[in-house]
Amino acid sequence: MKKYIKILGVIAITAIQFSCSSNDNADTEPVNPPDVSDTFIRASDVSFLPQMESLGTKFYSNGKAEGMFTTLRNAGCNTVRIRLWKKPVNGRSGLSEVKQLAQKARQAGLRVWLTVHYSDDWADPGVQTTPEEWKNLNFADLKSAVTSYTSTIISEINPDIIQIGNEINSGLLWPQGNLISNEKQCIEILSAASAVVRSKAPNTKIMIHYAGVSGGGTDWFFTKMKSIDYDYIGLSYYPVWHGKDLNEVKNTIDALGKKFSKKVLIAETAYPFTLLHNDQTNNIVGTSDQLVPGYPATPAGQRTFVMDIKNIVKTSQYGQGFAYWGGEWVAFKGPQSTTGSTFENQALYSFDNNALSVMQAFSKD
Repeated sequence: MKKYIKILGVIAITAIQFSCSSNDNADTEPVNPPDVSDTFIRASDVSFLPQMESLGTKFYSNGKAEGMFTTLRNAGCNTVRIRLWKKPVNGRSGLSEVKQLAQKARQAGLRVWLTVHYSDDWADPGVQTTPEEWKNLNFADLKSAVTSYTSTIISEINPDIIQIGNEINSGLLWPQGNLISNEKQCIEILSAASAVVRSKAPNTKIMIHYAGVSGGGTDWFFTKMKSIDYDYIGLSYYPVWHGKDLNEVKNTIDALGKKFSKKVLIAETAYPFTLLHNDQTNNIVGTSDQLVPGYPATPAGQRTFVMDIKNIVKTSQYGQGFAYWGGEWVAFKGPQSTTGSTFENQALYSFDNNALSVMQAFSKD
């Protein structure tokens, strides 16, 4: 996700903590594991969920308190996507929290897709900051650190899907892993991470993630990645940043899949159900000129947009699935007067935290 969200996404994390089990709408009942024949990925990123629950947030479905995992599963979602930071402030999105969230997801009958940022904080095309404890390492030691850390992730969480890097358009672990200025080292880092996953978890799918759907940009990037052993191409697609032409999304998926013989996912997408806001923080999308023609900022418009994204991916020979981003990041007020969500009008929940009709987009059909 873009850096506009980053500044606000890590605030309000010093609030009094409550365990997940203390939330009266927590998902606690074990269910059957996912159907192995259901291979098309219908995912929701739930990385803010522990923070939301720690603030006492309650989620509802049809007016009744219900854990988000239960609502997602009942809607047809089969996978949750979770970000992982190396050593974040107050542990948010750190290994311990992510491991607990992954266990909770599996108990709810959902697969786990990890997006490993290889950073202590947000990583995206504009920022790929090396973790503090690695910043003074030479390249050989940095690569060893990546290998060891990736091994730990696999041992502790063993995800179904692992992204080695988040939106790595210009590489990761800057400056040493910068794709533009240190291409060889960038590829070596990614190859080292991939090799660990293949060795320790051969059934785990490996994803390389790029932000955008521009044919020229994606072709250049994935050509650079062709020596890496991986399974899935992941693309972020937000109309506000990546254009409003859904035909370009389809064409890019088809072209990448064909050229690189990979399955392709829309790894992040979102759309507003309103242009209003529900807390004191301004939102990323808030004006009509940011919308895609034909998709109004209404619950129905949001639902149709996500359904159309799903269908674009599903009808492609190379499509493997999609993930909705920020669905749990509803409005809130933390311990500071300036905190809140920049995304509540793109959540999967209304301003009274009731599940919206966009949940229908997770349907298997």
